[in-house]
Amino acid sequence: MAKTHNVTEFIFLGLSSNPEVQKVCFVMFLLLYTATVLGHFLIVLTVRSSRTLGSPMYFFLSYLSFVEICYASTTVPRLISDLLAERKAISLWGCMSQVFFIHFFGGIEMFLLTVMAYDRYVAICKPLSYTTIMSRQACALLVGAAWVGGFVHSLAQILLIFHLPFCGPNVIDHYFCDVLPLLKLACSDTVLIGLLIIANGGTLSVISFVVLLASYVVILLHLRTRSSAGRRKALSTCGAHVTVVTLFFGPCIFIYLRPSTTLSVDKTVAIFYTVITPLLNPVIYSLRNAEVKKAMRRLWVRAIKLEER
Repeated sequence: MAKTHNVTEFIFLGLSSNPEVQKVCFVMFLLLYTATVLGHFLIVLTVRSSRTLGSPMYFFLSYLSFVEICYASTTVPRLISDLLAERKAISLWGCMSQVFFIHFFGGIEMFLLTVMAYDRYVAICKPLSYTTIMSRQACALLVGAAWVGGFVHSLAQILLIFHLPFCGPNVIDHYFCDVLPLLKLACSDTVLIGLLIIANGGTLSVISFVVLLASYVVILLHLRTRSSAGRRKALSTCGAHVTVVTLFFGPCIFIYLRPSTTLSVDKTVAIFYTVITPLLNPVIYSLRNAEVKKAMRRLWVRAIKLEER
């Protein structure tokens, strides 16, 4: 079938039609988004300005925080503005752009978390070869590979969706454009497209999640030979990583590893992985990492001294 786009814009139903609920949500999500951006920006600034955070783990963490800012910014600002709008409309091209960037930055985060797990595996299981394996050049290549992987994943998703004809209706029961809500609006058979989306998004999430968990199991088994102090430090770092991995991959697997249907709980789950998880990541990494907390305190002291001058 030839591609037909009679629809030129989509209308979001949003989170609620109740004006009072919308006002409460506006204030709440504005505060959460501000905290998310400031938290991740603080991590990036701390890592970049601290000499003690020069290891590959913090190099990857700074890039992860930057990607989290971009990832949250693809959906949350639009959600906030729509909460005060009477008509929540987005153009066809705007919708496709949102789908692309959600999966682009989400894919990068997925691959960066895998890279960070590999970094911890090398640091704990092969400490003598760590500086050789995780050289600055190798770290840059791994980050570049994560960006390329995110682009390929997102390009595949957008090509699958953009190929579909949209000839009406144009109402999306969600607060942002994503592949599954758009499949419901396509005026053609989407069974094959739905399976390809599962293969690209859901299966990739499951494989990455299993690989990550397996790597941390290997690390935990290796820690049995370490001293108690070494075990505590490694467990603290790995514990933070596992928490972030679970918070990120859990909702993704729930949404994308199932037939192309939408459920009433999808918007709640989407809030979790577009708003809550990006907010929690800076808290998890900073509160569970003594070196990051010390570097943040030093940065704060330097800022106060500069202001006093």
